[in-house]
Amino acid sequence: MEKYLLKSIFQNNLEDSVMNNLRELPALLILDVQKGFDDPYWGKRNNPQAEENMARLLVEWRNLHGHVIFSQHLSVQPGSPLHFKNKLGTEFKEIIQPRESEVVFPKNVNSAFIGTGLEMYLQEQRIKSVLITGLSTQHCVSTTTRMSGNLGYQTFLVSDAIAAFEITDHKAVHHSAEEIHEHELAMLQNEFATIMTTEEVLSQLQVS
Repeated sequence: MEKYLLKSIFQNNLEDSVMNNLRELPALLILDVQKGFDDPYWGKRNNPQAEENMARLLVEWRNLHGHVIFSQHLSVQPGSPLHFKNKLGTEFKEIIQPRESEVVFPKNVNSAFIGTGLEMYLQEQRIKSVLITGLSTQHCVSTTTRMSGNLGYQTFLVSDAIAAFEITDHKAVHHSAEEIHEHELAMLQNEFATIMTTEEVLSQLQVS
């Protein structure tokens, strides 16, 4: 694979001259961009441009011949729009369609690492860093990001190429999709991943 330099915008305050550099293009991980997420079942969501940003990154990764990895959620919960028997709900959205040459890992739980061959694939391909996008922020995105960081992969999360849904908590308090989104990002930043925007990722792709 051709090598590229992805220079992180995050600079170590203690070492002003040190940038968090990647010497190879990370694998682009696109989580569960499926038609079932358009169902009213989930409530209101934020980031209506998320799929467009995923598509922009996908085009760039394909142009650079980078690794592109998809997950597909096949829920075992009977009431879920992503239930494995719901053919339409489990289909990928038109804007994000895997090619035959691109790997897709079906899964039944939130993490794309559990019950799939994702970790083995990353090891076999000698991939050490991933750039995570997809749906939804508080479910599969957050869980996969946490596991990716814990497993030792250098993990980047694209804040405007993911989206959250509103929820009502155990105290019957409503939380907007934007609140959930921002709180999840705040908890993931530095501890599990480096948070970037689509523009920041694209602007920092340079031939090494």
